Amino acid sequence: MSNARNNLHLLWRAGFGPAVEQLNELDRYNPRQYWSALVKASEKPPTPIEVANNAIDGLVMGVQTFAELSKRELDPDQRKELQQRNRNGIRDLNSIWMSKMVNSSAQLREKMAFFWHGHFACRNLNVLYQQQLLNIIRQHALGNFGTMLKAVSRSAAMLNFLNNQQNRKDHPNENFAREVMELFTIGRGNYSETDVKEAARAFTGWTSNFQGEFLFRRFQHDFGTKNVLGRSGNFEGEEVLNILLEEKKTAVYITTKLYRFLVNEIPDAKHIQWLSDRFYKNGYEIGPLLEDIFTSDWFFESKHIGTRIKSPIELLAGIRRLLPMQIEEASGQLLLQRGLGQVLFYPPNVAGWPGGKTWIDSSSLMLRMRVPRLLLGEDEWNIGGKTDDDVQMGMMQRLQNRLEAKVDWMPLLSSFQKVPLEKLPAQLSDLLLQTQRAQTIALLKSYVVAADRDASIRKLTAHILSTPEYQLC
Repeated sequence: MSNARNNLHLLWRAGFGPAVEQLNELDRYNPRQYWSALVKASEKPPTPIEVANNAIDGLVMGVQTFAELSKRELDPDQRKELQQRNRNGIRDLNSIWMSKMVNSSAQLREKMAFFWHGHFACRNLNVLYQQQLLNIIRQHALGNFGTMLKAVSRSAAMLNFLNNQQNRKDHPNENFAREVMELFTIGRGNYSETDVKEAARAFTGWTSNFQGEFLFRRFQHDFGTKNVLGRSGNFEGEEVLNILLEEKKTAVYITTKLYRFLVNEIPDAKHIQWLSDRFYKNGYEIGPLLEDIFTSDWFFESKHIGTRIKSPIELLAGIRRLLPMQIEEASGQLLLQRGLGQVLFYPPNVAGWPGGKTWIDSSSLMLRMRVPRLLLGEDEWNIGGKTDDDVQMGMMQRLQNRLEAKVDWMPLLSSFQKVPLEKLPAQLSDLLLQTQRAQTIALLKSYVVAADRDASIRKLTAHILSTPEYQLC
């Protein structure tokens, strides 16, 4: 199999697809060289995203005179302003992170942050809390899973989302402890209801202040003896997290989920066992686990290439990496995410997005295949669906117009200046598609415009990006 095919596979799984500038280099380097470049580009700690500072960019300052009052004591106008500023902030957070997925050279870090964003799924309308959680995930995306787990568990976003502010001595709330076990660590079936109840007692008193800082309220904590997964002691929350990390089932659970995201929806027991053993022995270091996956021979087997359905975010980011563009209206991009079924920071529930074939149904597939023409201004859209004012950021109207996107075609046109017209269909499809049908090339030939290379490239690209095959990576 050619370097180009393998590198295209690597760039889609370890990032958001090739940037247009990389198209002519895909066959020049072998996959290990590309992998080394991906790692090096993501070595530096990420610059935090700052849509909201500790004062929520003036929001808290605007209500400072009643900052010590609970939200229930705000008058209706103040509460409405608070909600709208948070919606606008999360919309901007969405737009900025999406731009980093598209433009950052640290593709591996942003792709893994995207994975952890789904793993530690959290829906919180406080933009400061969501920003803090995002920066935790981006910071630790390639680091140590245990360190990230503890930081996420102490975040205001997660503590509030999972109701741990209600978890108090004599009145424990089990939601946080249950999800930490079921979704973040050892997985369903590997703990008992008693383990959940006992672990919940260990997390009593874990909460945060208005600025999103972690607080341990000792007078709300249960200092009695707890029994969790066969261990007994006067455990506090972090000790329960350590107990969960000591369980090899946690390494298997995380490795299996990563395998399904990075390799194949169908787990391979032999590979997962090997990977999870090494993950556990390496103390949950994420970097070595990724290297084990992306440098293995089996990762490049044909059964793994072009078999995974791109999530909506991967689809949109991949198109924008191929066709650099400026999107004028952030809300338009957000509603496009909504129409496709995945809005950053708005998972359907604490389990996150199920992925796989759930991304595709009759309506979403049609919209997916229209996305390139919507972005290129060749189609009009009308996105409706179920009303969810949180996701719509207060925009209750249906969006019915053209998406204002300014596309820079020059990099792509320049990449194929020396390719004969008759070879354009084959070369473009080889670089943009990872799975093809025999009739694809024959159909593409009808899009070649005689004696007009640039028009041919534009038409061919728009059609290729609108095919069912482009939905796969």
